[in-house]
Amino acid sequence: MSKKKKIIIMSSLVFLLALTAVLNVLLANVGATTPNSAAAVTTSNYFTTFRTERSNTRSEELLQYDSVIALYDEQSDEYKNAVQQKLQIVEMMEKELLLETLIKSKGFSDAVVTIGKDSKNVNVFINSNELTYNTAMAIYSMISDELGVSSGDVIILPVYSQI
Repeated sequence: MSKKKKIIIMSSLVFLLALTAVLNVLLANVGATTPNSAAAVTTSNYFTTFRTERSNTRSEELLQYDSVIALYDEQSDEYKNAVQQKLQIVEMMEKELLLETLIKSKGFSDAVVTIGKDSKNVNVFINSNELTYNTAMAIYSMISDELGVSSGDVIILPVYSQI
């Protein structure tokens, strides 16, 4: 593929990404102006909304890495870095899904886990109106066993949401 074609493809991807961001902001503003829509998101759809936004963000990141992978030669540092970053995102996604399933197995109706890409921070949001010490320790133990992180890197927050 010629360099000119690569530039055109990359420019098109950047344009589409910018267009997606603008439309996302516009649609979010339209949704925010309807009565009770903010309350609805925070109560009944918090976990679904969170997962959707996380998935959209990750999809955009993966698309960007795919475009870099397509543009560069397999021997280049850019190619190797893009492949490594893409694999890191996929690995994080798998770990988050595993931890969410393990937390749900403890009796919670829903949970969302996010793992920091450039840090060892782990945020856990559980569907509960309260969080006891024993519950927090059980969740922390699971996370520590799976990821090997210290207690200072884990934040566990209850978010009560009627599903």
